Amino acid sequence: MGLNARPSRRGVLVKVLASRHCSLLLGVIFAGATVVAPSPAAAFELFGIHIFGPKKADEADETIGEPQNYTVDFVVTGEERDVEKTMKGASGLWNDREKPASGAAGLLAKARSDYKRLLAALYGQGRYGGTISILVDGREAADLPPDAAVAETASIKITVSPGPVFLFDKASVINQAPPPQRRNDRVPLPQDEGFASGQPARSGIILQAEKLSVEAWRQQGHAKANIADRRVTAAHASNTLDAIIEVDPGRKAYYDQVAVEGTERMDPAFVAWMTGLKPGQEYDPDDLDRANKRLSRLDVFRALRIQEADVIDENGRLPLTVVVQERKLRRFGVGGSYSTLDGLGLEAYWLHRNLFGRAERLRFDAKIAGMGETFEPDELTYRIGATFIKPGVYTPDTDFEASIFGDREVLDPYTRTAVTGQLGFNHMFTEQLAARLFLNGGYSEFEDDTFGTRDFVNVGFLGGLTFDNRDNKTDATEGYFLEAIAEPYYEFNYGNAVGKFTAEGRTYYGFGKDNPVVLAGRVKIGTLFGSPISETAPDKLFFAGGGGSVRGYAYRNIGVVTAAGDVIGGRSLIEASTEIRYRVTESIGIVGFVDAGYVGEESFPDFAEDLRIGAGGGLRYYTGLGPIRLDVAVPLDRQRDDPSVAFYVGIGQAF
Repeated sequence: MGLNARPSRRGVLVKVLASRHCSLLLGVIFAGATVVAPSPAAAFELFGIHIFGPKKADEADETIGEPQNYTVDFVVTGEERDVEKTMKGASGLWNDREKPASGAAGLLAKARSDYKRLLAALYGQGRYGGTISILVDGREAADLPPDAAVAETASIKITVSPGPVFLFDKASVINQAPPPQRRNDRVPLPQDEGFASGQPARSGIILQAEKLSVEAWRQQGHAKANIADRRVTAAHASNTLDAIIEVDPGRKAYYDQVAVEGTERMDPAFVAWMTGLKPGQEYDPDDLDRANKRLSRLDVFRALRIQEADVIDENGRLPLTVVVQERKLRRFGVGGSYSTLDGLGLEAYWLHRNLFGRAERLRFDAKIAGMGETFEPDELTYRIGATFIKPGVYTPDTDFEASIFGDREVLDPYTRTAVTGQLGFNHMFTEQLAARLFLNGGYSEFEDDTFGTRDFVNVGFLGGLTFDNRDNKTDATEGYFLEAIAEPYYEFNYGNAVGKFTAEGRTYYGFGKDNPVVLAGRVKIGTLFGSPISETAPDKLFFAGGGGSVRGYAYRNIGVVTAAGDVIGGRSLIEASTEIRYRVTESIGIVGFVDAGYVGEESFPDFAEDLRIGAGGGLRYYTGLGPIRLDVAVPLDRQRDDPSVAFYVGIGQAF
């Protein structure tokens, strides 16, 4: 064979020999098979499938027996610390040394398994001339029968001599895909990922080169591209490796009709249409990925997959089948929030997720907030309303949405009683870029100390554009969030045509492996023109302060200060926040932050008002739903009604 893995007094010799058999053997290894020292009875496996002979003794891993204690001495020759760390990380005996094995047979099975684990780790580092020895009470584990007796506390000694790192001499791909015509079809070249002459010949690099070579063809419509052959030859005299990969692109594929299986209440024709996969369209794996996400966003399916047929038919068509499992029709949820400034808030919703069989969603929401110092009904904030969403209007990426809400807000600057509604469309251009356009309007009544009681009736439009490529919406470590919103409307009571514009940007930058340290920043600006403050509904004006704005200050307590000392809304806004986030452990993190905010009387900031700054720190407890956030903030320019210290609790990062 091309691999010599024989038990000896020195241990198990692991070498790849330059021979005509070598390419076949390494092909098996790189395709996922593992190689161990031979047990006394001959057996053979290929790709994990038992072909002939008795099954290997290391399959006794699950043997149940009396607990078998053992000690481990692990020796890696050489001075390279990273090699020792990798070898120990690959060893089951070493990683499980704190707990006993399942009997003597279980211990020996674990030892035999370690041969192939350590061998794979050596290959992963490009070391094909190493030796592995695993002694159990002074005897090589590969030489012991499965029923061998061991000491009450067995003594294990693992010795690994890694050998040199092999380099690629030749590294080539036969039938490499041509340069793509479309930018979205680009795939990194294998040579750019380390599959090149003079680079370390790690087994993972060869696997990655195969994956990239196949994906490059798939991106250009060849759905059944695969690796036809691999030839890997090692030369121990020069510590080099030749690797030749041959790709069979197969024929180009085009979509056939999409079939749907597993629907109960959903219209299968609508499900097929929502994939956006049109018969005769050229195959692209990115299309399937987008189709999967589109169907997932319907929030109707508990499980789904898009299954490709095994073969392309004689007409070049590739049949596809969407297999789904539906969720329950209805859902009910409750939630809450609390801060020392805003008090306790409770909310609940009821959702019907498939009203007419095409994923139409009807949701009713109710909320009460401001509970804390008072429970007087007139002093609490309420919200109740309903939202209807119909997906797949005009295009699979366009949703129709209509909503109506009744509100009563009791805030320090004003009390608002209103009925508002809107209807319009949301559209996703790409996974990162989305837009919305709504017709909205409503009636509102405001009471405040500065202007008394005023009524407003307005009708207008709301348009927005959002770009979001963050890696995680609740705990981003890299990426950007950009949003621009324009809201022109006409107010009938005062006869004003008004324009309101806001823009916000967020950015994230992580440091180190797995991004334990993240710098995050946020900037938001806004302007309103066309009406004076006295003739503008306060909820259309700008305020700052609170948990989602400038922490440390009372909610909406940053605004334009009147001669009487009251805070009213302004016509311009600037907000900025910076955070440094450090993940101390897998589940615990700490944060330091500085927030700043400015609200001006004029449409363009003249900085007649003071810039308010808040600073503080927080704890994060990371969960599968996102980090649970506890922030403590201090206002550096405290005003009337602002606290000396503010606490905030929530789910997800502050921004």
